[in-house]
Amino acid sequence: MIRTDQTSLAPPPLPPRLGRSQPILIPAQLSPPAHNNKPLIQFLAGVVMLHFFLSIGGFFYLFYKDKTVLLDNSPSADKRVGYLPTTQQEASSLALARMVIEPRSHTEKEEKSSGLLKWEKNSFRKNINSYKNSWLTILEPGNYYVYSRVTFSKGHPKLPLASRVMLRESETGEEKIVMKAYCSLNSNSISSSSESLLDPHMCTATQMELLTLKKGNQLSVWVQDLSVVDYEEEATTFGMYKL
Repeated sequence: MIRTDQTSLAPPPLPPRLGRSQPILIPAQLSPPAHNNKPLIQFLAGVVMLHFFLSIGGFFYLFYKDKTVLLDNSPSADKRVGYLPTTQQEASSLALARMVIEPRSHTEKEEKSSGLLKWEKNSFRKNINSYKNSWLTILEPGNYYVYSRVTFSKGHPKLPLASRVMLRESETGEEKIVMKAYCSLNSNSISSSSESLLDPHMCTATQMELLTLKKGNQLSVWVQDLSVVDYEEEATTFGMYKL
């Protein structure tokens, strides 16, 4: 016989009553405080403003820099007070010349009447003009290193073998000697020239000098007898360059 008054089973729960709502518990999400995002927003705003001002500053810097470069390269830039030319501009204004002897085409009359050597028209010149193929005209005043090399292929029975560099103030100025050199074809004499030792029938008169020249000055090379000069290109030359 089963006793119903003693059992370990709990009684069933009572059913909910109709018409009465039961609360539903849903855990609410906790939102972070609003003040936690404020420093991040301020930092981003600062970065944006800094980038903006740097862009504007860089634009104005490049604009004024380009404007200054254009003014410095203008033709009137060297007229401004305190203007100093750059190394490249100084190098581009250097004056120099290397003249090559013109092939012999003189008549006997020309050889007797003039002792000035003539130079090739296509010889290298920069900021120096050529006048009548014999004179070099200075365009920039200053100190010039001037050199001359004249080779003689034969001697003269009465006159010494000499070359002279002549200077005149202008085209109509009086000529004067500023450089002079001699050489001898005597094979018995002691000479420091290697060309004279190798060939006693030729000698070279070489001269070099530092001259202070003015604008408009003219230089040329003169010999007593053009018929005794060696007209090979590298044997007889004349040139100068500004220091």
